[in-house]
Amino acid sequence: MITLYTWTTPNGRKPTIMLEELGIAYTIKTVNIQKDEQFAPEFLAISPNNKIPAIVDDEAEGGPMSLFESAAILIYLAEKHQRFLAPSGPQRYKALEWLSWQIGGLGPMLGQLGFFEVSSKEKSALASKRYREESERLLNVMEKQLSSSPYLAGDAYSIADIAAYPWVVAAGDRLKAVLGDKLAASPALQAWLTRVGERPAVQRGMALPKV
Repeated sequence: MITLYTWTTPNGRKPTIMLEELGIAYTIKTVNIQKDEQFAPEFLAISPNNKIPAIVDDEAEGGPMSLFESAAILIYLAEKHQRFLAPSGPQRYKALEWLSWQIGGLGPMLGQLGFFEVSSKEKSALASKRYREESERLLNVMEKQLSSSPYLAGDAYSIADIAAYPWVVAAGDRLKAVLGDKLAASPALQAWLTRVGERPAVQRGMALPKV
């Protein structure tokens, strides 16, 4: 049995989508980051970086194993169940390439833009401009890629799409005032959002955790 420690954030919803796609048994333990529960000693023992998500797999090879960082969790689950990540060859590395792009670029930039535009009481025109422009650039990269293939890594739906989808949805909701026009003017990206969003497992995963 897998225990997932998570919250209602884009990163927190990557593993819920993945687990729903796999159709395997798991339980959720919520970590309310608004109440600083990520700093609790019992959670830090699992996720020393005090970030969600994290998992504990009681049936891991060699015995129970804890794992933090959303990308590591996606790769682990994909390899264990042999789904959504090719075992070898170009298709595998394209998926890992776009997964790396999401965790190193799209997520952090949208996260910083959200902080300065929405969360922070103190505003910084320079920071907002910097993160808005970089977020728009990354969305342009995504639009170009999706103009030539249905999914980020090519013809097959993969962990790269699972990683990126919650972030783009959040951008369209939380950052609509800032990025709404850019998203609306990205037809390939909109088609991808519809394509991925129509998957039942994605719909279930995006509704979790229930709080």
